[in-house]
Amino acid sequence: MLPVTSSAISRLFVLIAFTVFCAPALADAEIHKGSPGAWIDRIELPKADPRLDSRIKSGISNLVSEYQIRQRPGGIEAFDRYAYRIVDRTGLERGAVINFEFDPATSQITMNWLNIIRDGVVIDRLPGATFDVFRREKDAEKGLFDGWLTAYVNVDDVRVGDIIDYGRTTVRTPIVGADLFFHSVAMAWGEPVALIREKVIWPANQPLNIHQVRTDIQPDIKTDGASKTYTWQSINPAPVKPEENLPADFLTYPTIQISSTAKWQDVVDAMLPYYRLDQELPAAFQSKLDDIAARYASPEDRMIEAMRLVQDTIRYVSLSMGRGSYIPRSPGTVIASGFGDCKDKALLLASSLRRLGVEADPALTDLDDGLALGDMLPTIRAFDHVIVKATIKSQIYWIDATNYLQGGRAENLVPPDYGFALPIVAGKARMEKIERKELFQPTTFVSEAFDFPKLKGEALKLTVSTTYRDADADSMRYRLVSQSATKLADDYLQYYNRQYPGMTSLEPLSTHDDRDGNVVSTVESYELPADDLDADDLIKNFPLKADVGISNLPEPDMVGRAGPVWLGSPMFKRHQCIVRNLKAEFVGPEKSDDVITPYVAFKARWSSTPTEFQVDWFLKTINERVPAKDIGSYLRSRRKMGDNASWSYNFSYSEPEAN
Repeated sequence: MLPVTSSAISRLFVLIAFTVFCAPALADAEIHKGSPGAWIDRIELPKADPRLDSRIKSGISNLVSEYQIRQRPGGIEAFDRYAYRIVDRTGLERGAVINFEFDPATSQITMNWLNIIRDGVVIDRLPGATFDVFRREKDAEKGLFDGWLTAYVNVDDVRVGDIIDYGRTTVRTPIVGADLFFHSVAMAWGEPVALIREKVIWPANQPLNIHQVRTDIQPDIKTDGASKTYTWQSINPAPVKPEENLPADFLTYPTIQISSTAKWQDVVDAMLPYYRLDQELPAAFQSKLDDIAARYASPEDRMIEAMRLVQDTIRYVSLSMGRGSYIPRSPGTVIASGFGDCKDKALLLASSLRRLGVEADPALTDLDDGLALGDMLPTIRAFDHVIVKATIKSQIYWIDATNYLQGGRAENLVPPDYGFALPIVAGKARMEKIERKELFQPTTFVSEAFDFPKLKGEALKLTVSTTYRDADADSMRYRLVSQSATKLADDYLQYYNRQYPGMTSLEPLSTHDDRDGNVVSTVESYELPADDLDADDLIKNFPLKADVGISNLPEPDMVGRAGPVWLGSPMFKRHQCIVRNLKAEFVGPEKSDDVITPYVAFKARWSSTPTEFQVDWFLKTINERVPAKDIGSYLRSRRKMGDNASWSYNFSYSEPEAN
């Protein structure tokens, strides 16, 4: 996969991303020590606004966060400075340690100074500082290896009241997209900071593109010969309250984006040489494609069969180190090794589809923040994933080749919910929205049938039939092959034991998969012994609960909320309870339990006979987000849904016999 968007240098509360590709020849795992370049200007430490002291977190008073960046022959040079005061014992634990991550294949780092300022006296700690560098592959269990390193230094003799002040320079040398540059800076943090300063020195004949998000801070621009200097400053900005459950296109902090290009085509042109779709495929693999062509005449069927061939037979392993972070391996290499990352598999699938007569191209996207791509300045660093865009006649299909065992045919194929994607095509590249499919039927339908005992001493029987469709079927299909059936059955049994203590399993979990229809069904069989049904008068207060995903709806803090609430991927679920062998006729609530809002709808429907009672709950999200102004009513609706999703009855009750 492409590297996750992040800075090669981590610093507190700021995300900086550079669009640069760096030559493996500069691979350097050592943290060097040296003086700052003459181009870097030193500023005096500012004073923090004491009125914001109550907003300080973790015992650190942030004084300066600055970046200074300039273009250099063949690359970028960036200077980063951070200074803060230790205000209490908690801050001592945090502030006495400096650590940051970097890619040794893309960065050469020089620490310029590391000072303690105590009572106005500067104490130079850089000469004696020892930087430990180690590798942590945080996602190795997922098959992801990025080769990034962590540099760590424990600063000696730090005391409460000290100021820690350090600066470092990072040199990067691109091998792809040498003229592409991108920088994003938050102009306020979640806690006080005295000064945020950003300075970019750039050729005057290459105007920078600037995009402001919820900030009116303008740069101070000065021209000096062939260079133009842009400087932004944010002085003691009011802290921004972090908010959860935000859509990816709503940035938490006021942000300024800077890019050297306004055209996504420039990004695509940098990638095109590495995504050639005319590369040779091994004869054995080509034979498999020929077999698909012989068995399936329609391009839609050929697309699905090729998708399954790549998804199911090529393992996912991401060796995203150095050039491997950006450049896919050849289809022949991927097939020979039997594994590949998103770039590898997308290129292989697009190449296979082309050979089957289907128009297809790899497309860049982002797994978590793809929705933000529609309102972002062009940059290669915006992406961490590659998928495929296939076009048959006028119909567009988006396929993630890293999926496994995806179901459906062309007419019911579920597109990945990534927001936007950038197809890698010559001359006509543009950011494209990945349209969601509207849900017209529940994607998860749970039916619980409770058969109460006809005779005293007999057990209650429970049969649970669940039908998964579309995206839920894909998820369930993967779950069925990624863990043992015994573990899955145990999880389900525990779920029912929490509601009905003493429940035991009668039969192994039964499953059926209609992959073409993309429908997975399961059947569970349980019984509850008579003693457990009578224990604690369970039968007299017997719960029927709807598991329709209400708990998955976000429940954010609404105090001072500024951003909308993201409801996530479309959801439509149904839960049914059927209770049989009753001694009396039961009814549901007299008043409607429906909760209908512009964002989510919840309905309950019931019916009854003298011996049977049935209730059906439905939950469907209607919109993907709730505006900040409507969060209060949304939360009230959510609570009402929760209250109406659980009913209890005295099923021991029987009507008196007639005289």
